[in-house]
Amino acid sequence: MPTSGRRPSPRPDHMMAGQVCVVTGASSGIGKAASLALARLGATVVLVCRNAERGEAALAEVSAAAVAGKPALEITDLSSMAQVRELAGRLSRRDRIDVLVNNAGLVLGDRRVTPDGFEYTFAVNHLAPFLLTNLLRANLLASAPSRVVTVSSAVHRGARLDLDDLQSERHYSGLRAYANGKLANILFTRELARQLDDSGVTANCLHPGSVKTGFGNEGGTLLKVGLSAILPSLRSPEMGAFTLVYLASSPAVTDVTGGYYVSAARRRPSRAARNEATARRLWQLSAELTGLDGAHGEWGGAGRP
Repeated sequence: MPTSGRRPSPRPDHMMAGQVCVVTGASSGIGKAASLALARLGATVVLVCRNAERGEAALAEVSAAAVAGKPALEITDLSSMAQVRELAGRLSRRDRIDVLVNNAGLVLGDRRVTPDGFEYTFAVNHLAPFLLTNLLRANLLASAPSRVVTVSSAVHRGARLDLDDLQSERHYSGLRAYANGKLANILFTRELARQLDDSGVTANCLHPGSVKTGFGNEGGTLLKVGLSAILPSLRSPEMGAFTLVYLASSPAVTDVTGGYYVSAARRRPSRAARNEATARRLWQLSAELTGLDGAHGEWGGAGRP
C-alpha cells in the first residue's frame, strides 16, 4: 500500500452492480480476497478454481459477502489447454464479461510437464491466461468498456526469458521459471493493450506486493526459503488484492491501458518488459503453442492485428 498520502480506493460508491467479474485462482489468497472485495462492490463474481472442495468453500464466503449479483463457481485445471478452452466456452455463454482477472499462478521446485507437453509453470502462469483472454476477446469487446487485469510480480526483474527455450528444457530453475512467467505476463499485457487500443477494452497488470499466502507450498523446502528471502511475507491477502481491485473497479483507470501497477500507482517495469519486439514474438509463439487461430474467429474480430 502507499506509504504516505491518501490511497486511491474503490469506494463503496463505485458500485459494480450489473458487472460480471471472472477471477482465476479464486479459492485462496489474493484471488479469494479480490473476489470478496468485488462482490462487496456489487459485482457478480465467477470464481475459477482448480479444487472443487476449496472452490465450494470460497464460493460460500463470497456468496455471504455479495450485495448484488449471485456468485458462480467454475472448476478448471488451467494447466490443461483443453480445459481452458472448455472454460472459455462456458463463460462465453454469459451475457457479458466486464472484468477478467488473470490471477492464478504457481511456482514449483522441480521441472514438471503438463499433458500438453508444456513446462508446468509456464503453462499455468502464462499460456493459460493468454489463451483464456483471447478466447474471451469477443465477449470483452461486446461488454466494453471492459478490463483485463493480470497479476504479475516484481520478481519479473530477475527473469531471463529465452524465446528459444520457453519450456526450460535446457536450463531449469523454479524461481527463474516463475520470474520468466511474470515477465511474460507484462509482455502479454502490453501487447494486448496495443492490439485493443481504442476498442474500449483495457489491459493492465500489477505487482501485488509481498503477500502472506500458501503460495509456493508445492515447491519444496529450498524453494520456500528462496521465496521468503526474495519476497518476505508482509501483507495480508486483502492488502495484496488492493491494487487488483483498484484496477478492476476504479473509475480513475477506466481509459488507462498497458500499465504495470504497484500500490495502485503506475510504475515502470524492467527494460526487458518494455521490449515491443519481444512482446510481439512471445505473442506469436504463444498463439502457435496454444493453437490459437485467428482464421477461426478466436481473435474477436476487432482491435489491431
